[in-house]
Amino acid sequence: MTEHEHQVTLMKWAALQSKALPDLELLFAVPNGGHRHPATGAKLKAEGVKPGVPDLFLPVPRHGFHGLWLELKTELKASKVSAVQDWWLNALSNQGYKTVVCKGWDSARNEILEYLN
Repeated sequence: MTEHEHQVTLMKWAALQSKALPDLELLFAVPNGGHRHPATGAKLKAEGVKPGVPDLFLPVPRHGFHGLWLELKTELKASKVSAVQDWWLNALSNQGYKTVVCKGWDSARNEILEYLN
């Protein structure tokens, strides 16, 4: 599965579970990454989109954290965070957010469930 497919699967799971776990309705994606037409990329950059920001955010405080940021990767061994992604994860962690890198949607689901419970 691609990162896109993992993220779509995770968001479908979250939508299905949102009645049992209403906080999941607050989970949203950040429009970073991916391949775009240069004009679209320029517009997003002008609007404030920044490279390296984690893929997903759950703005729900738990366990002393302000919210949960997730960077989603494929399950391939070669799938690693970039230097700018690592910078963002550390910076957000230093601001009181929980940050995690998840290999696959199943890992992300488990992190979310652990965070919410």
